[in-house]
Amino acid sequence: MAVTILWVDDEIDLLKSHILFLEGKGYKVVTSNNGADAIEIFGEHHADVVFLDENMPGLSGLETLSRIKQSWPGVPIVMITKSEEESVMNEAIGYGVCDYLIKPLNPNQILLSLKRNLENKKLVEEKTTQSYQREFRNIGAALNRNLSIHHWKDMYRQLVYWELELDKLQDTGMKEIIKLQKSEANSVFFDFIKDNYLQWLKEASPDRPVLSHLAFREKCLPFIKAENKVFLILIDNLRYDQWKVLQPAIEQYYRVVTEDMYCSILPTATQYARNSFFAGLMPGEIEKRYPAYWVHDSDEGTYNQFENELLGEQLKRLGSSFKYHYHKILNLTSGRKLADTLGNFTDAQLNVLVYNFIDILSHSRTEMEVLKELAETEAAYRSLTVSWFEHSPLHEIFRLLSLKGISIILTTDHGSIKVNNPTRVVGEKNTNTNLRFKTGRNLSFSAKEVLEIKNPGEAYLPKENVSSNYLFAKEDYFFAYPNNFNYYVNYYRSTFQHGGISLEEMLVPLVFLKAR
Repeated sequence: MAVTILWVDDEIDLLKSHILFLEGKGYKVVTSNNGADAIEIFGEHHADVVFLDENMPGLSGLETLSRIKQSWPGVPIVMITKSEEESVMNEAIGYGVCDYLIKPLNPNQILLSLKRNLENKKLVEEKTTQSYQREFRNIGAALNRNLSIHHWKDMYRQLVYWELELDKLQDTGMKEIIKLQKSEANSVFFDFIKDNYLQWLKEASPDRPVLSHLAFREKCLPFIKAENKVFLILIDNLRYDQWKVLQPAIEQYYRVVTEDMYCSILPTATQYARNSFFAGLMPGEIEKRYPAYWVHDSDEGTYNQFENELLGEQLKRLGSSFKYHYHKILNLTSGRKLADTLGNFTDAQLNVLVYNFIDILSHSRTEMEVLKELAETEAAYRSLTVSWFEHSPLHEIFRLLSLKGISIILTTDHGSIKVNNPTRVVGEKNTNTNLRFKTGRNLSFSAKEVLEIKNPGEAYLPKENVSSNYLFAKEDYFFAYPNNFNYYVNYYRSTFQHGGISLEEMLVPLVFLKAR
């Protein structure tokens, strides 16, 4: 079916050659020499695109544009004018034109505008598909090589980039391919972690990544010392792909100085990874050195209630005596209160802000059917993250901090993965309830689907009993008990969980930002 163009110009007869050119290219052109008639004609023909002269007697081009947009907001409108004044361009763009052409017109200029506004999506889709198909082979070949942690970070960046690019397309087949390639990458990554993780904890080497307990000391502290004032914002459970979809909104106020990743420790769970980040110690070391600040899985109480104290102890050990404030946001009310009183805290060189929303979102999605529908896919989960941020107090905090010229470190404690494959586990009554890792005595499990750490001390992990060990689920597996197995599998399948071994859980964003 031919594309219909409505061309509105009080000198439409002088444009006959351009109209014939477009009709020769297969376009249908409907014309009008005034704005009032154009609105009526548009209602009859429902043109695919409008070419609109800016300077017309009677109803001006901008007035015509405004009225068309009120009734048909989605139609692309190309403003055509003799004027090169910046104020006219700004006004037209403000009204929502998709292109701006200056007379005298060139036929190819018109054709390019049509392709850009009507065929752009199709052309981009074709180009993106072709580009990923070439990259697919390169990624596949790389997975067969012996990758270092630095290669894995680059690999994960590539996978996330293509996942986000393919999100924009209608081609569900390509989306399935990237999904399968990510699954293959996670399978190889599991073997990589299995072979290297304990060695990283034994000795420092060029191949060892920055782990949770090293991230503040090795990455954050040098930036804090170099800047006048810094907010360290830790969004609980923020994956790298979620950072990438939030980046455009944040870049309204901040420019990225450095975008990096660090590697979350095991378990990739808040109790372990975040306490380790703030303490600058592995969980087993926290338990020994600060027993009052460590809460076991079987104990009652909040697992992360001593982050402020652990950070203070780390700063003392590092010889840093600058003033800092610590804030934890658990709900909308406390977020708004902090945004309203932000000026009370900007005197300190460091402010630490833990924002606990995405973790709540992932847990709530498991429990609430409406959230499962709103965030059914990975793309929808990312979209929900963006929607939350743009309407949250945190967005306002970013804006206010940028006005004050305060630099930001944006990071997280761990990520999460959408689980699909159950693996059976049997344990004693006091075995923890996390779906991606287990710790306890006499655990029975499928060895090919987990990493077992028999001696928690090797991984600097606490143990409540002499015979306790740890299990970590690989890829997108999750633990389920044989009792009521089918019920729990159906309940937890396709939910977002953390604690185990995957790219999404372990390779997390660490971003350094300066105000624009």
